[in-house]
Amino acid sequence: MLRGFKFWMVVTAGFVVIAASPAAVRADDNWEFTLAGSGTSDKDFDATQFSGDAGLGLHLGPVVIGGRQTITYTDGPTVDSLFSGSTRFFGDLEFKFGPIAPFFGGNVGYIYGDLVNDQFIAGPEAGVKWYMGDDDNTFIFFRAEYQFFFEDEDEVDNAFEDGQWVYVLGLGIRF
Repeated sequence: MLRGFKFWMVVTAGFVVIAASPAAVRADDNWEFTLAGSGTSDKDFDATQFSGDAGLGLHLGPVVIGGRQTITYTDGPTVDSLFSGSTRFFGDLEFKFGPIAPFFGGNVGYIYGDLVNDQFIAGPEAGVKWYMGDDDNTFIFFRAEYQFFFEDEDEVDNAFEDGQWVYVLGLGIRF
């Protein structure tokens, strides 16, 4: 499985190098900011969980590179004010067809907090953006990430099969 992990990291790096040429970069609207959130509560609002996800990306032609931060807060009768989070760096290849832009790539980062074991995460991701408006600077997006956990390179071989899926629906702007 380490070969698969290295493959995705090399592919992502290759996209960045190819797309970073001056001809591939738009003169404006190179940055994007994304925001998503979710929450759950029981019927009496005694057990509550909130999550927020924010991202900042740089468009280098068809490639978007950047970072994301997710924070989760949990409070309830059996747990008291627990936080967890993940910080990830990503590289995606985006294909724009009119207002629809599917994308795929990979991410790598670290997960930490009260509810999880502090460790590295990595994996592939894919999704779609729907650009709205005349200037194509506002979009709704859906992203699915497969994250596998490891503490060092020796664990990557077995970690891929014990991962988790993360789904995100949110809003974004280009500026």
